[in-house]
Amino acid sequence: MPHRIKDLIEIFDNLFFPQLKTRLISGVDEPIYLPADDKTPYHQVVFANGFYASALHEIAHWCIAGEARRKQIDYGYWYNPDGRDESQQIQFEQVEIKPQAIEWILSTAANFNFKVSCDNLNGEFEPDRHQFRAKIHQQVQIYLSQGLPKRVEQLVEALSQFYQTPNKLCLEQFNLDES
Repeated sequence: MPHRIKDLIEIFDNLFFPQLKTRLISGVDEPIYLPADDKTPYHQVVFANGFYASALHEIAHWCIAGEARRKQIDYGYWYNPDGRDESQQIQFEQVEIKPQAIEWILSTAANFNFKVSCDNLNGEFEPDRHQFRAKIHQQVQIYLSQGLPKRVEQLVEALSQFYQTPNKLCLEQFNLDES
């Protein structure tokens, strides 16, 4: 089944707009989370350039952001753009393990190929993608054994139903080697 962004938007909006007043929005440039304000009466999870992978990644950040964080632009997080040094890259990866683990879980539920994102193409430091993927894989294992956050669980169920994949995920579905 093709992975059309309009399907993902519809699945997300049907699940989360009624109660949480949150919409998934295809943006033009950089992704951003925008809380509701005087001009827009709903929260916006904005992903980059209509890319399915970007949408899953931004959804993952939203799924783990608590209520207080969801009241702030970009959840109040810092972000060092591409071009990070080794110290900045290590800090980036520590913050990205959980969202990328959730992205991988959502990707698996949607039968979509997950690719780890070190997001440092122009940095002076060359990240170890395999080591970072192993850390993300460990977090996937923790989520699968201890339970998924509620919004992730809801989305996994909806994606699994739409893409006709097993809604009971198991670690064997998560390949440590990137394809």
